[in-house]
Amino acid sequence: MRNWPVTLFFLLCVLNISAQQVTISGQVRSTAGEEISAVSVQLSNSKQGAITDINGKFSIRVQQGETILLFRHIQYQPITVELELLADTSLQVQMLEKTTQLQDIKIESQSIYEDEVVSFQKVDSKSAKSLPSTFGDFNKILVTLPGVSSNNELSSAYSVRGGNFDENLVYVNDIPVYRPFLSNAGRQEGLSFVNPDMVQDIEFYAGGWEPKYGDKLSSSLNIEYKEPDSLEASITAGLLGGTAYIGGNHKKMSYLVGVRHRDSRYLLNTLETEGQYFPLYTDIQSLLTFDLSGRKSEYINKTKLNVLLSVGRNRYLTEPASQTTEFGSVQRSYRLFTAFEGREILNYNTYQVGTRLTHRFNNRARAHLISSSMLTNERELYEVEGAYRLCDVNNNPNESTFDQCVVDRGVGTNYDYGRNSLVANINTIENRWEYMLNLNHVLEAGAGFTTQHIDDQINEYSFVDSSDYVTDLHRVKSANEINSVQYFGYFQSTYLWKDSVHALSSGVRFSYWDYNNQILVSPRISYRLAPKWKKSTTFKFSAGLYQQPPFYRELRDFDGDIYKDVFAQKSLHLIASMTRVFHLWKRPFLFSSEVYHKQMWDLIPYDIDNVKLRYYPTVSATGYARGIDFRVHGEFVKGTQSWFSVGFLQTREDLAGDSFTMYLDSLGNEVFPDFYNQDQVKSSRVEEVGYVRRPMDQRINIAAYFEDHMPNDPTLRVNLNLVFGSGYPFGPPKNQRYRNYFAGDEYYRVDIGLSKFFNTKRTSFSKLWLRVEVLNALAADNTLSYSWIQDVNGAQFAIPNSLSARFFNVKLTAEL
Repeated sequence: MRNWPVTLFFLLCVLNISAQQVTISGQVRSTAGEEISAVSVQLSNSKQGAITDINGKFSIRVQQGETILLFRHIQYQPITVELELLADTSLQVQMLEKTTQLQDIKIESQSIYEDEVVSFQKVDSKSAKSLPSTFGDFNKILVTLPGVSSNNELSSAYSVRGGNFDENLVYVNDIPVYRPFLSNAGRQEGLSFVNPDMVQDIEFYAGGWEPKYGDKLSSSLNIEYKEPDSLEASITAGLLGGTAYIGGNHKKMSYLVGVRHRDSRYLLNTLETEGQYFPLYTDIQSLLTFDLSGRKSEYINKTKLNVLLSVGRNRYLTEPASQTTEFGSVQRSYRLFTAFEGREILNYNTYQVGTRLTHRFNNRARAHLISSSMLTNERELYEVEGAYRLCDVNNNPNESTFDQCVVDRGVGTNYDYGRNSLVANINTIENRWEYMLNLNHVLEAGAGFTTQHIDDQINEYSFVDSSDYVTDLHRVKSANEINSVQYFGYFQSTYLWKDSVHALSSGVRFSYWDYNNQILVSPRISYRLAPKWKKSTTFKFSAGLYQQPPFYRELRDFDGDIYKDVFAQKSLHLIASMTRVFHLWKRPFLFSSEVYHKQMWDLIPYDIDNVKLRYYPTVSATGYARGIDFRVHGEFVKGTQSWFSVGFLQTREDLAGDSFTMYLDSLGNEVFPDFYNQDQVKSSRVEEVGYVRRPMDQRINIAAYFEDHMPNDPTLRVNLNLVFGSGYPFGPPKNQRYRNYFAGDEYYRVDIGLSKFFNTKRTSFSKLWLRVEVLNALAADNTLSYSWIQDVNGAQFAIPNSLSARFFNVKLTAEL
């Protein structure tokens, strides 16, 4: 044993080598090449493991030697990988889906656990970019989904299942974003916040969303921006503006920067109102992502920071000159000519910054700290005088006065003046927690608060001068300031049965606003049934209470006064849905249907003019919305994505105290008294109006997005965007009895994009797209709203305000 020291040293070396650890890292993808998040990577016969992140990546430290890894996910078949490890190893793992699914219907969530218990619509981000629309606005892809409607191609606002524009939540990387306040017309707006070039993932909830999302009545849109792992860039220029973006990755940081510019003067020149238009909108956005994990971290992105920055600048100026509107019927037609003098100016600057700090404590626990701040400074200046003449038009082609005014019905002047300004600062801090009890059960909770500062200065008045007699004089002058804090929190539990057939998500959301001292408790529950049928079919049922505390606009009445004792609007959602995968032409398609009923109370009634909402905070209403939506989605043309949507809706409301006086003659017939027939009135009685149509009651909505390409030349592509909606209700102003009594004209529009791809590898940009768009291809004369004019006899006329005409746009896009 003279050599025992050498022997002992040799044994220690062997033991040390056997105890050395190595790193296994890699990425998990589906057979379609899509990254799969939330995959459990388990070391055989051990509790050690990891969970793949949103990009499907994982990293785990193990002992050298023979190793067995088990990959499991509820949507995919498990895989076992056996390895003989002597050094750090990188893997590329491919998992097969348990059931046939569409390529874009995949799990890509930032939750530790993805259950898909709640019903939502998944939208391909590439379709959002290729959709032909007026300004390439992201929100127009939403209008092609069931339950979503819009009758204004100039605006990014949208309505969901009978709700208004203020009832929709929008998140970008879990950071809330907001709409401008003072815009009165779609042509004054800029683009929506979301930049299509930067979008990675889109989830849209038309109702029944989880407690962790906020307090609105109608919908929740959740956007994830890209985190590039390699250099990418593109630039687009067209007649209505342009865009550019660049993204890349450097060590432990990724960056994404996008710029958009819109100049819509050419399109606005197709409106009925002739004049000079100078509308400019520019915004810059950036998403910076930092991996703050240490070098020895066993998880990829154990600690990650997202920083979202945005600056928006809108400058709108118009000097209207004249407008000619013809309306009526074949038997009787009218013409309104208006000559204008003056100008309208709307300027606003919006600054938004948000952060999301994510830390994974272990395989089971993860936390997010989310903060955001929004500052907007808006000014509205206008002084416009319009002299009008309303007349009957001779529509008999056999007479010499054909198409000429033959009878004057009214002559007068409208005068509008305004000097308004608004400053708003909204700050939010929220902490979210996720804890996975096991592979089948996840708990989530969070809490936060929002501070609101609003400073609104209003100085406006208007009147009508008819035959030197001033009527409808309206004056508002007020200075309002609101400083408040809203506190909120939530808890939710998601459980998946081991057979994957049943899943249940339930929770509750809490909210308190110190401005009106109201406490809100909103329980919500969702159940999913996925029977193991030959054709993949899923049933989902949701019920929940959704309560929307009033924001500044809901507190202010027509006279500019603020009412503090206004409380949250409430809506009970009851939703049942079904999805089914079927095959046509040997390709998978997804059919989805959803039936819903929303029972609402404590509603704050409102009127709408263009995109401007005016609330009645002193009036309360009850109401309901019910309907059914259908959607078929798939590859109608191989290698492309298309879908067709149909929705049927009815929404009505009953205002408290909406009574009117009915006048009767001696026979009991109703009489409308005026200067000439006052002596016919013999009696009167008070009647209740009852339920009436809500302003967004669009009974039928049909939409389609369709892609195609030449059979022998896929570089030639066609994209079609089709929307049809029945008319919104409307009625004369300040008339309770006939509020929303009449049905407006239907809205229909077809936009077509024709694209040609060129391969330009010899230049800096390898891809070049030339695109020609035919906007409003059918030249539809769509009506946005109605203005009311009274003739010399006291009769009122609804004058339609039309939208844009057919327009040809050209775009050139270069990509790396």
